[in-house]
Amino acid sequence: MLTGAFHKEMASDIVRLALESETKTHKKKVLEEFVWAVYCNGRKFGYSIRRTKNMSYDETHVMQLLRGVSMGAGVLPCPVHDDQKESSGGVDGEMTFMRARFDRVVGSKDSEAFYMINPDGASGQELSIFFVRVH
Repeated sequence: MLTGAFHKEMASDIVRLALESETKTHKKKVLEEFVWAVYCNGRKFGYSIRRTKNMSYDETHVMQLLRGVSMGAGVLPCPVHDDQKESSGGVDGEMTFMRARFDRVVGSKDSEAFYMINPDGASGQELSIFFVRVH
């Protein structure tokens, strides 16, 4: 999802991300599914795939930048590679990050949800992420 589109959704103060998998197997846990249809506030935004265990250069770079951040949100420029003049981070050239605490709720073997915990009970933007296996 492009940073600008995500920021537009966040302007509503409530963001609901739903990731749906149509796999018919029950052998895996729901979070182990590989391909997901992504919905944000009820609108389909495309597809997502589960990452491998090995991080890419860009992912390593981001984790190094955020090493000292315990909680917060912002926008990072995408790293520029030595062999490129343009950033490799997509059309808008930046990436939104959010680091927070989440409550995990297991609904069934086919659904899990994560609800962002606001620090000190402060009101503000609310984020929920739902993982659902649809049969």
